[in-house]
Amino acid sequence: MTALTAACVAGIATHIAASESNAPTPRFKIPRAVVEGFPPPRLDPAKVAVGERLFLETRFSEFFYSRSKGDVNATLADGDPVVSQTATTGAPLPGPFAGFAINCRACHLVNEHFARGHGNRTYADYARRPPLPLRDDGRTLAPRNSPSLVNSTIPRESQLFLHFDGEFASGADLVKGTFTGRNFGWLPGEREVAEAHVVRVIREDNGRGTLAREFGGWPYREMFLGTNAALGEESKRFRLPEELRLDVMRASDAEVFDAVARLVTAYVDSLQFSRDESWEYDGSPYDAFLETNRFPRRVDSGATERYYNRHLADLIQSPSELVFVDGTNGVAPPAPGRFKTLKREFRFGTRELAGARIFFATAGNSTTRRTPAGGVGNCVLCHPAPNFTDFKFHNTGVAQEEYDALHGLGRFAKLKVPSLAKRNADFDTWLPQTPRHPRARGPFLDISTKDNPGRTDLGLWNVFANPDLPGPQVALRAVLNGEEGRASDGELLPRTLALFKTPGLRGLAFSGPYLHNGSKDTLEEVVRFYIKTSALARAGKLRNAAPELPGIALREVDIAPLVAFLESLNEDYE
Repeated sequence: MTALTAACVAGIATHIAASESNAPTPRFKIPRAVVEGFPPPRLDPAKVAVGERLFLETRFSEFFYSRSKGDVNATLADGDPVVSQTATTGAPLPGPFAGFAINCRACHLVNEHFARGHGNRTYADYARRPPLPLRDDGRTLAPRNSPSLVNSTIPRESQLFLHFDGEFASGADLVKGTFTGRNFGWLPGEREVAEAHVVRVIREDNGRGTLAREFGGWPYREMFLGTNAALGEESKRFRLPEELRLDVMRASDAEVFDAVARLVTAYVDSLQFSRDESWEYDGSPYDAFLETNRFPRRVDSGATERYYNRHLADLIQSPSELVFVDGTNGVAPPAPGRFKTLKREFRFGTRELAGARIFFATAGNSTTRRTPAGGVGNCVLCHPAPNFTDFKFHNTGVAQEEYDALHGLGRFAKLKVPSLAKRNADFDTWLPQTPRHPRARGPFLDISTKDNPGRTDLGLWNVFANPDLPGPQVALRAVLNGEEGRASDGELLPRTLALFKTPGLRGLAFSGPYLHNGSKDTLEEVVRFYIKTSALARAGKLRNAAPELPGIALREVDIAPLVAFLESLNEDYE
């Protein structure tokens, strides 16, 4: 009980306390009003708080359902073994939800292990791949690393895609898929049972559980209806706005499930890195460096992200004297000596600047005063500032490296992959399981193992033109075709092979291990990986390589400054 209570208190304190103050609360901001010249409004703190309670809820899982004997308020004799410990790349840690069952937070941690010296997380875990609740299918690990949720749903120029393969086109779809999916212990054929169970928890919750007490002690039905306001001033923190209220006892199951998804989405939307009232990032040493030198920190209204990054590259490459955020040049006062949650200096000095110049340097860029043999990261093409992601999909060679390490050099290039017509004509053989196809084998949404060379992870290939996943298809076609392309789905499918969504680079200290398979423990390893795969791409030995890869030209001497720059994107996320 103590662990869950501590997790709930720690998780909600920042959001609720900040929302009640008169000071700006950047995580509750949305940028709609920025283009109109006004500070963005804050998201309603009540819906964020109720969404957080649902995010922390452990009773939506199949483990609880199958052991509660129909009583949604039951106390289980034993918790799910999958949450008894927190998996890491080394020795496991005590699980913050031990004695309960899985919830969203079990794979998207924040400060649950801070007191043990492991620092904060940006809603990511510590494992290469998170463990799954045990079921009859024998699966024990999810196929991919748990991505950080901070900044995952911020507004962008392009369409919203969620999960590494773009399976979900909205936050609500992701929430529904999670609460009824394998991560919560549900098998594909159990979706209707799972949805009905979630709705029953909402309707029959008595408000007396440990989690409920941390959120006012009201049953869900009262929070959804808004009647908790009659119980005192304290309840206003959890009183939903009128447009989000719902009488769950009279509403249909679908309406209740939709309401749950909307509220969890509101909570995830609130998870953002710090920005000021002008919607400019302001939490990292990099942001402090831009502000100190009066460089722009966001894309102006009417400008494009590409133009902004070219302009920023010119400013960073300028030979004129720059003011550093380390107190060494006597022009600006030093920033506060250290981060609060990181054991490192808060600085942006000459080493970080050198790394920034490498990061923003692109092949053929006129501002690049370096030889093609090195000093060109080409990073900004896929990780443009200020969000440091293009929110699109690229094949950087992660899947090939993992597969070839197990089966031999060059084997991934020879892996037989069916055409669109053949794949969709035999769904069960080639595509992943869905509620419509619960017996599908999903050979290309799996973890590569030495004894099974027919299985690996091809990322977006599993989603694009998949008839069971209609949500993202229109947007995916637009992304894959480009501005003027009109290729057919059959022509586009081979281009999706081993493509995965570009992660953001802010707060990397809180989200390792890195890459979609969690295969790299340090940023230095990641940079060396790109040196390796860019060489393969130039030699024509990387299957379906991202077109940006051949332009990477890094030397050994470039690694340390580039890593220093990436570390300057960290901030105190609390």
